[in-house]
Amino acid sequence: MDHLWAPWRGAYVTGTLPPDPDSTCVFCRAPGESPDTSLVVHRGTHSYVILNRYPYNAGHVMVAPYRHIPSLGDLSPDELREVAELTQRGEAVLTAVYRPHGLNVGINLGLSAGAGLRDHLHVHLVPRWNGDTNFMSVLGETRVLPEDLPTTGARLRAAWPSTP
Repeated sequence: MDHLWAPWRGAYVTGTLPPDPDSTCVFCRAPGESPDTSLVVHRGTHSYVILNRYPYNAGHVMVAPYRHIPSLGDLSPDELREVAELTQRGEAVLTAVYRPHGLNVGINLGLSAGAGLRDHLHVHLVPRWNGDTNFMSVLGETRVLPEDLPTTGARLRAAWPSTP
């Protein structure tokens, strides 16, 4: 029998994450983090692309404006345009790198809509493959991912500039 170890997800799936010593918004903090530890894949003028620390699938990224705003209506025209452009570019990059059968693209506005971080707007892009759901997610509340975040980040950073 093979074993799948993903201990880095344990605190997340059990709801026992320790309190964040830096309680600032993760999306506000991320662009200033060291390139060695940052999950940022691409930086634009008004917004950026970041890996999801707790991805649904390999390649799960989010597009977020630098400004701390909760809704689409709060975006300036330039921010709105760049969030849309980076979402479009993200689709192209994920398709080139991962060859998914489809993508989920979405925004959760408000707690009742499923927004985990509801005060800072962000767009999810999740690559999907036929048959990518299995009993692990349903019964074990565990996702099986074929690569770790540093590998995903390296692949996407390398592909970003070369993808039209």
